[in-house]
Amino acid sequence: MPSKQELIATVYAAFNRRDIDAVFAHMAPDVDWPNGMEGGRVHGHDEVRAYWTRQWDVVNPNVEPMRVEDDGDGNTVVDVHQVVRDLSGNVLINQMIQHIYTIRNGIIERMEIRELDSVRH
Repeated sequence: MPSKQELIATVYAAFNRRDIDAVFAHMAPDVDWPNGMEGGRVHGHDEVRAYWTRQWDVVNPNVEPMRVEDDGDGNTVVDVHQVVRDLSGNVLINQMIQHIYTIRNGIIERMEIRELDSVRH
């Protein structure tokens, strides 16, 4: 089983390549996922796939994990540099956020998003 750092690196790289099935290989079939674009939550691979497909039809997000730590409550906290561009390549969002994961037996069961201060460039 890969370490949590290896798991996170693999999942983010697959997301950035738009390789949904490679991400799903590391997610529970009934994963509980935030809908960061429209609000609310989505559940399971089909709903996550539909959400990501809608998202990629209107924006081009790139997320890079910068730091991975356990929080002492059994969660994995990832500091993420997120850059979201429109489909013409213009930067809409450039910020640091946190993704908080529940990971059991090497499988992602749930993720939350926590806002942090914007990165200034």
